[in-house]
This record gives sequence, structure tokens and C-alpha cells, in this order.
Amino acid sequence: MITIRELTSHDELYDFVHFPFLLYGDNPYWAPPIISDELQNLDPQKNPVFNNVEVRYFMAYRDEQPVGRIAAIINRLEVRELDIPKIRFGYFDFIDDPDVSKALLKQVRQIGKENELEFMEGPLGLSNMDKAGMLVEGFDEPNTMITWYGLPHYSSHMEKLGYKKEKEWVEYEIQIPEKSPAKIERFSTLIRERYNLRVVRFSNSKEILKYAEEMFDLINKTYSDLSTYIPIKPDQIDYYKDQYLKFLHPDFINCVADEDGNLIAFAITMPSFSKALQRANGKLFPFGWYHLLKARYFPRKASFYLIGIKPEYQNKGVTSIIFKEMNDVFSQYGITTVESNPELIENEAIRSLWKNYENRLHKKRRTYKDSL
Repeated sequence: MITIRELTSHDELYDFVHFPFLLYGDNPYWAPPIISDELQNLDPQKNPVFNNVEVRYFMAYRDEQPVGRIAAIINRLEVRELDIPKIRFGYFDFIDDPDVSKALLKQVRQIGKENELEFMEGPLGLSNMDKAGMLVEGFDEPNTMITWYGLPHYSSHMEKLGYKKEKEWVEYEIQIPEKSPAKIERFSTLIRERYNLRVVRFSNSKEILKYAEEMFDLINKTYSDLSTYIPIKPDQIDYYKDQYLKFLHPDFINCVADEDGNLIAFAITMPSFSKALQRANGKLFPFGWYHLLKARYFPRKASFYLIGIKPEYQNKGVTSIIFKEMNDVFSQYGITTVESNPELIENEAIRSLWKNYENRLHKKRRTYKDSL
């Protein structure tokens, strides 16, 4: 007998966030989130995304033991401004029992119908800046701090329940040579001279903050042509600056400015925190902070997080400047392996960034969709 309960109190939300720790246990490939950060992200009093998002949380129980969880998410900006009549589902984890996954998805379906929406899709986060996609390949690869891990039975449940693939992302592992490829070196010099561009470097986190709003503005401009892109609001920008600044290493932020000092491109890479998160096991204290700090300043691997390029400079070779600078930094730290963030499989422009490097497609993830 499966019982579904809606969670509303802070203590119940803790149970919701803690459930993957019970499900994955000592899985060697799962990099758990920091519980306090996860609770903050799901707290309407702390995360400004809730100004435009409604979320309800559910857990499944059998004999009073938790066996699954799901969040039903309505992003009102998506529904009203983009006219996409969708209810999202996310934070979807469950044991290998079709009765559990079906019962949890039924809750989302009912809420979607009550709100007169037309279809459901997931797993997705609260906004476009959050985690997205169910892992379908790469179960023996550690997840990064910006992706969900998942078990092989997840996708088979979705398909057996009649859900169809909607979006697909791919992730690459890229090998970094000691010196930038000759083509990258040559183009970097050529493009800088042609457009009078200069590289902006940072020595501390405060200097990054000065450019933070310009970076988010570039993100909005870079992805504005995507039909499903929701622009990041000013209050969200302040929240993300506070949330992610502690993880950013100044050397790993690559920015390019024009002759007037205006930002025209940037890329954010981060030291890989997967191993550190495993050692922290969801807690900053007593020793979690030490593992994260060590990973930040003594990285062995890096993760490519985000790139933004002003529209008028796209397809003009500016990425060669960014990649040359990134290669130099990675060589300085002895980093030979970088992971890409999830990239939509149809986004050939992003995927082509890795063509000058030895690379391996090592993970795939999807969202699934069904009509209401």
C-alpha cells in the first residue's frame, strides 16, 4: 500500500531534501548537495524565484518508510509570459517500484489539471537556472554540483508509463593539453587584434562582483532567442550572486571586454566539487567546509559551467580567446580533465566548442512529457 503525503512544514521539507541520502546511500557516483543550501533554495522566504513560482512537495511512503519524492512546479513566467501551458515536475527520486513512480506523477498531473494546464514535463528545476534532466546514460560517472544523479530504473519507469522524450542534453569530458591547440592560439591573437578586445582577469571575489550584473545581462542576451528561455530577474541575480560566489575561483572566470571596457563575453568554469561533496555528505560542519575549500583552491579537475557572448560578437571567433585563457589557467593548476555542463543535443554551436580537443560524450539526460 503506497501512501502519498504533501509536505508543508520545515521539518517535512528536511525529510524531502534528505530522501536521496536514504535512496543512494553510499553510491560511489552520487555527489550529494549541501542540505542547508538545498533547503534555502526551496524556501519561499529566501529564494526570490518564488515570486513567480508555485511549488508543492510530495513524498511516497510504504509502511511509514519513505520510498519516493516529487515536486510539482508551476513557473508563472513560463505560463503567462511565454504562453507555455506546462506544469513542471522535479526532485523526482523513487525506488524501483512502478506503483511509487505512478502515484507520485499522479499528484503532479492532478495539480496541472486543476490549474487548466495542458501538459507536464520533467524533471526540471524551479527555473531555467536550476538543475534539469533525468540521467539516461553515464550512471558510472559522478554527477557535478549542477546536475541531478539518477538510477537506471528512472527512465524505464517513465517510458513504461507512456511519457515521451521531450528534450535531451549531452555532457562531455574534455582532455586539456598542456598548451592550447595551435588553431586556438592563432585565432585568439587574430580576434583580439581585429576587434580591439582585451582579457579581464580577477584577483579576488569582490572584483568578480563588479561584473556580475553584466554577466547576467549577457546570459539574457545570449539565450533570448530560445523560445523557452525565461529572462533572469534582478532579484534572482542578487540571489545567485550570494549562492554561487562562494564556489567561484577568481582564476577560473574568463571575461573579454571591448575597447571601452564593456563586457562582451565570459565563461565560468569551476573546480570540480564532486569528490568534496561526497566527503561532506550533505553537511558543512564539522568538516564539509574543509573539503569544499580544498577543492576550490587545490583542484584536480574542473567543470565548465556557463558561457555568455554578446549577440553581435557571436560566430566571430571570440570563444578562441576564452579557450586560450582557460587552457592557460588549467595548465597552471595541473588540470587535464574538464567536464562540460549539460548541453542541448541540437545546440551544435555549443557542442562544436570541443572539436579542437580530445573529448568523450559520457552522459546523457532527458526530460519527459505527457499531455494532461
